[in-house]
Amino acid sequence: MRSYKTEAAIIRAKSREKLLDKIERVDRPEEQPDSMRLRLTPKISSGADVLTIEGIDMGFDGKPLFADVTFDLKKGDRTALVGPNGIGKTTLLKILVGELTPLAGRIREGVNVRLGYYDQAQQRLSDEKTIFQELADTYPRLTQTEIRNVLAAFIFTGDDVFKPISALSGGERGRVALAKIMLAGANFLVLDEPTNHLDLFSKEILEEGLREFTGTVLYISHDRYFINHTATKVLELGREGITEYLGNYDYYLEKKQAMQLEVVNTAQTISAPATTKQDWIKKKENESQARRQKARVSKLEMEIAETEEHIARCDNKLNEEAIARDAQAAAALYAEKIEWDNKLSALYDEWAELNDV
Repeated sequence: MRSYKTEAAIIRAKSREKLLDKIERVDRPEEQPDSMRLRLTPKISSGADVLTIEGIDMGFDGKPLFADVTFDLKKGDRTALVGPNGIGKTTLLKILVGELTPLAGRIREGVNVRLGYYDQAQQRLSDEKTIFQELADTYPRLTQTEIRNVLAAFIFTGDDVFKPISALSGGERGRVALAKIMLAGANFLVLDEPTNHLDLFSKEILEEGLREFTGTVLYISHDRYFINHTATKVLELGREGITEYLGNYDYYLEKKQAMQLEVVNTAQTISAPATTKQDWIKKKENESQARRQKARVSKLEMEIAETEEHIARCDNKLNEEAIARDAQAAAALYAEKIEWDNKLSALYDEWAELNDV
């Protein structure tokens, strides 16, 4: 004779079996990658003219930010937007994607342009949803298996897909946002600091994805290596508009320094028609100062590279499961990352000042 406990166990088992039969079976992804896979493929092709911006002015509370911003983007352009901190680069992107209204100017979008926007603050992700729900609600036509396969390509497998967005690290939120952009099939990508929270290997994968992308890209980045490997054009934003450089970041620096030198030489020629001993002394002082500045810039670039590596290591550790489960360790590691971020910002500010960027 079976005991009450045995009967109860049998009933529970049968109930569980019936419940499982009602649930749609979801196949696990065939592959369980340990690195991100990114393939950016437009669903349709845009026209040759993607975006035309004419005379954009912007400011807040009566204080001007920038004025007379004018440029255009053609199909296939991979354009980096650079400029000093606080000049309004993110504000300009938000104007272009329709989140802010400029004080003046006009924006014309080309034929068949489909936008994909990566917001560095990830405000387009819903904290109350899980990773799975975020994709399922955005793309309701996808099956559960298709969603799982996409998430697996961005290193979310097993029960990880049911993590709430609110509990994700910066790097994880970034990967979810990139997954949504990949699924959108956009032909015009607008990216605000897309490499900020990615580990070094994921940065390389994003670089490759953008180089192979047949659409158009406009992005902000402080990572000069990323710009060098992806940009075909650099736009420098200033208070009085945009200066365009047709090349990567190294080309931009080379042309900018050549232009600055030409201005200095012209000014010296106009102000000093005859060479005197004082002129010679001043020239030597300027040359010595230029050498010191060049040496400092080189040292800063080494410190920037080292600091970026420290930040990448912190991001990698924050993505480790053991750290994620240890609140105290995660908090300490995040505090360390913030310190490195602040140091990097200061280094970039000094570097920009020395290069007059």
